[in-house]
This record gives sequence, C-alpha cells and structure tokens, in this order.
Amino acid sequence: MTQAPSRQSFPLFEQTAQWFERAHAALLGELPCRKGCSHCCVGIFPVTVLDQQVIQFGLSQLPDSHRNRIVEIAATQVAHLTVAVPQLLTNRFVDHWPETDCEQVIEQYSDWPCPALESDGGCAIYQFRPLVCRSMGIPSEDDGCVNGACAVQTSIPLIRLSNALREEEDRLAALEADELEALRRQQGVEGEEMLLPFAFLPETSAQVISV
Repeated sequence: MTQAPSRQSFPLFEQTAQWFERAHAALLGELPCRKGCSHCCVGIFPVTVLDQQVIQFGLSQLPDSHRNRIVEIAATQVAHLTVAVPQLLTNRFVDHWPETDCEQVIEQYSDWPCPALESDGGCAIYQFRPLVCRSMGIPSEDDGCVNGACAVQTSIPLIRLSNALREEEDRLAALEADELEALRRQQGVEGEEMLLPFAFLPETSAQVISV
C-alpha cells in the first residue's frame, strides 16, 4: 500500500520556493508580485500530477467546510470543461494535445479564478501551491531577451538574472522531469499534465464529471 504523503514529502516544491526568493532578491525588488495581486491566479493552465499530489495534501489540511467550498468550485469548472471538451470525460491529461488546442481552451476560460483564490487575493493552499505558482513572476529569458512574466510586469524595468540562478532553475526543471516520470510509472497513468481544476478533485471523481 502506498504511504500517504506528508508535508516533508515535497522537497522539490520547497526548493523551488527558495529559488524564487533568491531570484526575487536578485531583481532588487522590481517585481510587482505581492500578496493581494492575483493577476496570475485568474485563468486556467496545466499543472502536473506532482502538483495534484501537493494540492490534495493541502486540501486535506483545511477545515471541511473550507475544503468542500473549494472542491465545489473546481467541480463546477470541470463540469463545464467536460461539456465543452468531451474528450476530457475519459482522459483528463492534456500534455499530448496539439499546442493550439490547449491554448484555445485556456483562452476560452481565461476569466476563471483558481478554485483556491480567496476574496482578499490570497491563496487558500499557499503552502501547497503548484510549482508553476511558486516560480511565477520571475521574468523569462530567451536568446538574451528578458520578458515579463505577466502583463503587470510590462510597466517595470526587467533585470537579467545571474547565470547561477538560471542554472539552478534548469536543475530544478530537470529534477521535476525525473520526479514526474517516476510518479507516472508508479501510478500507471498515461499523462503528466491536466488543467488546473482537475487537480482539486479527488482522484475517484476527477475522471468523469458532468453537469
């Protein structure tokens, strides 16, 4: 029998959060990311089976009423998604979709808030948020050009991160890939990524949801 995860079971998530803090400091306070800024918490996006594990553990730490409210929001979103995209009824994984198909669904539901987004702009499962949420806000770099991570960042100066921080970012990405492959094999699932609302549902109900 698989042992239930504990908070100490997710070192990659802690390392990613620590990397963000160092990168944030290196950017000299120029990032607009603050508690209450929820620009990146609105709109659906893919998360992984690793993220799903952490989200489910985070939900288990909440009072029943709070957890049930979040799961209800996620279930409603999943119900609408499976009506719009029937293939999600039988296979929630999107990592093998054509990129344009995934982008189209993401754009269609770009105004949906994350089920864990609180009315004050905070996150109900902040300590157990997905990896993408832990690194979101740090500008990306492509062929020497630094790009803002979101629309809010277009009005601020963008500073290039050091090579050491970019190398650590690459190391964490490789570690994530290794852990994803190991978990996928352990679970015997055919994919690694699902749209965000699916990760909030218990495994038994994440497969087939209808309105």
